[in-house]
Amino acid sequence: MATAYDRTRELKAFDETKSGVKGLADTGVTKIPQFFIQPPEQGDLTLLPIEIPVIDLTGVETDAAVRGEVVKKFKSASETFGFFQVKKVVNHGIPTEVLDEMLEGVRQFNEADMELKKNYYTRDVSKKVVFNSNFDLYQAPAANWRDTMFITMAPESPMPDELPAECRDITFKYVHYIKQLGITLFELLSEAIGLKRSFLTDIECNKGLSVLSHYYPPCPEPHLTVGTSKHADSDFLTVLLQDSIGGLQVLYENRWIDVLPLHGALVINIGDLLQLISNEKLISVQHRVLANSTGPRVSVACFFSTHLNPTCNRLYGPIKELITEDNPPRYKETTVRDFILHFNGKGLDGRSALDYFRV
Repeated sequence: MATAYDRTRELKAFDETKSGVKGLADTGVTKIPQFFIQPPEQGDLTLLPIEIPVIDLTGVETDAAVRGEVVKKFKSASETFGFFQVKKVVNHGIPTEVLDEMLEGVRQFNEADMELKKNYYTRDVSKKVVFNSNFDLYQAPAANWRDTMFITMAPESPMPDELPAECRDITFKYVHYIKQLGITLFELLSEAIGLKRSFLTDIECNKGLSVLSHYYPPCPEPHLTVGTSKHADSDFLTVLLQDSIGGLQVLYENRWIDVLPLHGALVINIGDLLQLISNEKLISVQHRVLANSTGPRVSVACFFSTHLNPTCNRLYGPIKELITEDNPPRYKETTVRDFILHFNGKGLDGRSALDYFRV
C-alpha cells in the first residue's frame, strides 16, 4: 500500500543535507521532489511583448534640463512598471568588469566543495552571512529551485573573513559602487514624487544594505517549479544584477513581461516599503524567476533596507508631505524590522505583505 506523503519529513531531510538545490541537482535527479512542485497558475499566462524602460543617467549631476527629463522617466517607470533598467552606456557608474567579477564570485562559491559550503549553511537569521536554500522553506506552499547567500553589508558590515574566499573581495568592492548608485537613485526618486532631493536619504532609506546572491541550477522539470515564486520585494529599493540566462518576469496588467538580460545592465525595482511611505505614488510590483533546464543562472540582488537590525527603530509611514484630503494615508506606520518579520513569516505565498499594513 502507498504511504501518505510526509511533507515536513521530506523538507527536513532535504534541509539537513545542507547541500541545497545544487547538491540535489548534482545527484543527477530526473524527477524533482514533490515539495518543489508549484500549484497551477491562474489567469492569462501569455506574455506581453513589451519591455521595461531603460533610463539614461548621463548628465543628471551636471545638466539641470537632463535631470528634469530623467526625473520624469523615473516617475513614469515607477508609477507603471515599478521596474526599469540602467546599464553602463547610460552611466550607472559601475565598471562592467566589476559586474562580471561579482557574478563569477557567486558562481565559484556555489560550485565549490560541498563540505566548504556547509560551513555557511544556516537558518540563524541573526548572522550577517547566511547561506541556505529557500529562506521560507517551511512556510511557503512550494519550494523554489534555488540556493541563496544572504549578507548584511550595512549599517554594519561583517568582517571580511566571515565571507567565503571565493566572493569576499569582490563583494566589498561591488557594495562600494552600489552604495553610491543607491544615493543617486533615491535622490532622483525623491524628486520624482515632488520632494527635495535628499528627502529619502534623510529618512535613511539607504541606511541598510543586504546582498542576496542567488544560484539557480539547471532543473530537470522546469515546467513544474519556479526559480523564485511570484512576490514583491520587502525593501525600499532593489538593484539586481543578472547573468545572460534570463527568466526574470514582471507582472503588468495581469500578464507577464520578460526582463531581458543586458550585459552590463542593472535592473532597478521599487520595494514594498517605498510603496508604503510614498502612499502608492511609487509601486512595488510582483515578479518571479522561471526555472530553466539550462544554466546555472546566477543573480545578485542588493536590497536597501535595514532588515532585522534591532537598533533601527525608526517608524515608517506615509510621508506627510504627500498626504492630502484626496489622498489620505493608506498604510499604518511600521518599523522595517516588523515589516520584514511579517514578510518572512508568511513566505513567498503570492500574497502582498502590504495588505497587513493597510489602514
